[in-house]
Amino acid sequence: MWYLCVFYHRLLDYRKPEVEALAELFGGYEGGIEKLEWKLPLHHHPDSPFHFVNLPSELVARNIANRSILVKGIYELWGEGSNFEELEESVRSFPDERKLPFLTSDSTFRITVDSFGKVMSFQEQNDWIKGLGFIPFKGPVNLRNPDHKFWLMETDDYGSNNGLPPIVQKRIFFGREIGGADRKLLPTYQLKSRNYIGPTAMDAEMAFLMANQALAMPGKLVYDPFVGTGSILVAAAHFGAMTMGADIDIRVVRDGRGPDCNVWSNFKQYELPMPISLLRADNNLPPWRSTVKEIFDAIICDPPYGVRAGGRKSGGRKLLKGAVSPYTVPDDKRTDHIPSTAPYSLVECVHDLLDLAARMIVMGGRLVFFYPVLREDDSVDTHFPKHPCFKLVAACEQMLSYRYSRVLLTMVKIRPYTEEIAESAKLKHLEFKENHLKWLEEGNLHSAVFSPVKPPSDAANDSKFSKEKPKYRGKYV
Repeated sequence: MWYLCVFYHRLLDYRKPEVEALAELFGGYEGGIEKLEWKLPLHHHPDSPFHFVNLPSELVARNIANRSILVKGIYELWGEGSNFEELEESVRSFPDERKLPFLTSDSTFRITVDSFGKVMSFQEQNDWIKGLGFIPFKGPVNLRNPDHKFWLMETDDYGSNNGLPPIVQKRIFFGREIGGADRKLLPTYQLKSRNYIGPTAMDAEMAFLMANQALAMPGKLVYDPFVGTGSILVAAAHFGAMTMGADIDIRVVRDGRGPDCNVWSNFKQYELPMPISLLRADNNLPPWRSTVKEIFDAIICDPPYGVRAGGRKSGGRKLLKGAVSPYTVPDDKRTDHIPSTAPYSLVECVHDLLDLAARMIVMGGRLVFFYPVLREDDSVDTHFPKHPCFKLVAACEQMLSYRYSRVLLTMVKIRPYTEEIAESAKLKHLEFKENHLKWLEEGNLHSAVFSPVKPPSDAANDSKFSKEKPKYRGKYV
């Protein structure tokens, strides 16, 4: 059945992948993401917040809408038109057997007027609601807690420089709300009110999106090998998943900033189940026995790639170069000992992460992680890491500077881990390493992110105070 899906106009690359992931979580389709069909309303730009999506039942649509972070609402569309006359004709032609159960005298209702691209006054909203008098509502109005919620939405035919996707002709929609996102989560979990955060703490909205991509739910075990202050695991725990994390810095996972300001206190603050364990572990030398395989339902992480923090691995420069011999820490110094570390390149880090995921994730489990790209390269997807055990199902780009973006990659495990596959992955890693070093040869990633913006050559003579803006700035608005 086709439903009208209305998104919040932000993180445009993330909108459909989140719905598709939740459709899989709630049994919305069989056979893969390709089965989820999308359509655009008449005259709408692909970046429009209005989309039609084909879902098997109202229950699935409600579950998706209520769990999503970026879906404003999913609606059973009763009618649409380019003006109010067309809307009335469309609503009247909607089957009575699907309308009348929601118009009975023993049920309450509320009508909300909304718009995209324009602001409507209170008087205009009242006039629009009065124009719906042709719908035979019999029950009383209840603005606080109605049995049924109806929405009247308009998109204006704007062409001004407002940064919104262009629409040739305005469209009016009327429908019954099936479900909507709970955006109250974001102020509740916002970083500025969290007990313990660090420079790499993941934004709450993004952490919840990553948890949705990983299909976090009760009964699943989620692991973060770069746990830091635990922001990603907090989001996974909110959705009921069991969590486990590791970090190379013992001071982060054990001490924090004191007994009441550490990773554990973040879970206590939100009354969430505590992680099963937090390990001091090195992604380059994982602590698992060779016989341990396929225990995690998902791995979610933000690997260090040298922008806010650089990667580190165990060993130290002198030890890795062979200048000193391996040492054993005396028993009396084990409690407070901090092992020496060495720089850990992104290429090596990602290869180790994929190998860990291939070995430790269950079949059908998901690996969700961020990966940096340079936007000047038209073929950035060729630089995405690959592994024979995984299939890439979503790549969502987020622009962070004029040259640099990070992409949230979602991979599904499709093959069991074997030694032959491990050898094949090493060959792919060598090819990936060569390409990766090629697009970083101009300098390190930090300089690529924070280098100043170069003005276009044809705008050299323009005033730097010019207020002219493009009509639509695309998905990075």
